[in-house]
Amino acid sequence: MFHIGSARTALFNWLYARHTGGTFVLRIEDTDAARNKPEYVDVILQGMKWLGMNVDEGPQLDGTIKGDKGPYFQSQRGAIYKKYVDRLLAEDKAYESDGAIKFRVPKTPIDVADLICGDRQIDRTNEPDLVIQRKDGSPVFHLVNVVDDLEMGITHVIRGEDHLSNTHKHLALIQAFGAKPPHYAHIPLILNPNGSKMSKRDVGASIADYKEQGYLHEAVVNYLCLLGWSPKDNREVISIAEVIEKFDLPQVNRSNAHFDLNKLFWINGEYMRAASLESIEPLAIEMLRKGGVLPESYDPVYFRAALAIVKEKIKLGRELPEWMGYFFREDFDFDPAAMKKVFTPEGLANLAKLNERLQGVDEKCFTATDLENEFKALAAATGQKVGAFIHPARLAVSGRSVGPSLYHLLEVLGKTRVLSRMERAKGQGGA
Repeated sequence: MFHIGSARTALFNWLYARHTGGTFVLRIEDTDAARNKPEYVDVILQGMKWLGMNVDEGPQLDGTIKGDKGPYFQSQRGAIYKKYVDRLLAEDKAYESDGAIKFRVPKTPIDVADLICGDRQIDRTNEPDLVIQRKDGSPVFHLVNVVDDLEMGITHVIRGEDHLSNTHKHLALIQAFGAKPPHYAHIPLILNPNGSKMSKRDVGASIADYKEQGYLHEAVVNYLCLLGWSPKDNREVISIAEVIEKFDLPQVNRSNAHFDLNKLFWINGEYMRAASLESIEPLAIEMLRKGGVLPESYDPVYFRAALAIVKEKIKLGRELPEWMGYFFREDFDFDPAAMKKVFTPEGLANLAKLNERLQGVDEKCFTATDLENEFKALAAATGQKVGAFIHPARLAVSGRSVGPSLYHLLEVLGKTRVLSRMERAKGQGGA
């Protein structure tokens, strides 16, 4: 799975590259053979594509490779790592110990600069020597990352704060190679609401889950930006273009970020309401097909009209089958609790009066405005409040007690469907 922490780290790198006009590099750390499968790489690439993060250098989703500093898979760079290990051995900066190769860590203090966490000095008096190659000949994380950074000309390494304790080890290796280190920036950890570190098993940890549930990728990216960074004006809905313009490393918070699914849910609702019908349509079709709601053959004009009035009411794509199912079938169930409350003898009598009145409305006049006038006129004529007709009508045409504006709903359904559904409802009774 593509973990939300990995996605946020990738996003901050991507944002910084876009803000500075730099190059965003994707490197696949696949030296662990047991966990190295092509489909795992696809999950990362699919997740990044969905979030809108294009890769300047590294593997692409179509199987091609961009960039001239590859290979970008660490499993294919063994000869490069061996060259660096051999150099350290030749210069007596490393030695063999029980089959493994260890780097001689200098016992003098070392300065560690960080663009987010600030500068500090590490005392290495009692620092143990660092294993850089295992007994089986495979290089360890510390060596391969340092070598790749140097070979690929990496200028900025932006990574999770859990790597902060490794930085002085990486700097020691870079000094041993006589090279200039990249700038380091360690971003805060993502914590669960209870303060524990977010793991891959926690709710909300997988990026694929958000796509599955019908979140908009723009909303997820917006929320990920706020996990450790903010535009400083208390806004929580901000376009990616504006984030790119404003994003810089010194603004990243030092304190850990708390993951709040409710806030993401709210942000998604804001994006859903603001989105155009055209941009929501593919998601709606996907969700309705997945929910078994949308027939193979459907009227696209009717579909868009229905989606337009429902869009304002939902916060997640996965809610669409429940909110739109009754548009595409006539045998929908009636909510039992609503039936008991609404389909009383009085309610059904009012539904019959409404049905009779709407039969006389010309099909061309079956619009939200005209229908509202008809409801109000009928309520006035019978000395009742308009709600006495709205509630039975809504339940009759949708089987639900809540939904989009009733008058707009009736207009979208059209006169034939509305009258037919009211006839069907006459036989129901909640008393």
